[in-house]
Amino acid sequence: MQVLMINGSPRAKGNTAIALHEMEKVFHGEGIETEIVQIGNQDIRGCIACNSCKKKGKCAFDDLVNETAPKFEACDGLVIASPVYYGSANGTLISFLDRLFYSTPFDKTMKVGAGVVAARRGGLSATFDELNKYFTISGMPVASGQYWNSIHGMEAGEASQDEEGLQGMRTLAANMAFLIKSIALGKEKYGLPEKEPFHRTNFIR
Repeated sequence: MQVLMINGSPRAKGNTAIALHEMEKVFHGEGIETEIVQIGNQDIRGCIACNSCKKKGKCAFDDLVNETAPKFEACDGLVIASPVYYGSANGTLISFLDRLFYSTPFDKTMKVGAGVVAARRGGLSATFDELNKYFTISGMPVASGQYWNSIHGMEAGEASQDEEGLQGMRTLAANMAFLIKSIALGKEKYGLPEKEPFHRTNFIR
């Protein structure tokens, strides 16, 4: 079993990373492998709605999005972590996620998702909600912890002083590990839920 972890911070060793590493300890203790992909320091453009991915099965811009796609397909769980900028996630991360989720044709049903946010003070819950939308549009169960999945800190390293935040990361990882293992057993016994043909209703015809 494997969890893919996306770090949307430009700082590879910043407060967002502290949250992810705290989760990693729990995952490794549960026998779950992890990989962290650093996004926030990359030059990643947004989607241009060209829809060439529908024909090619991958994004037209051949960058870290296409490199990450097979890792996303292979993983059992996905953690998306972001610092808060102006009450929102890092723009580079959002560009990456828009293209990653839209351009990948594989079924994401029952991969467990979790959003994690880091901030000096405010904007945490709004950013947390923003990240969760990627999971809920894709049939991915959302793992929760003991509070909204957030940690506080401004200067790099300050999040290590947020005891409640760190505990929240451990609780989240433990719950996520339980869900991943439970879903694996459920798939083995019952299979995935049957899907109806998708019925698209446009507002303007």
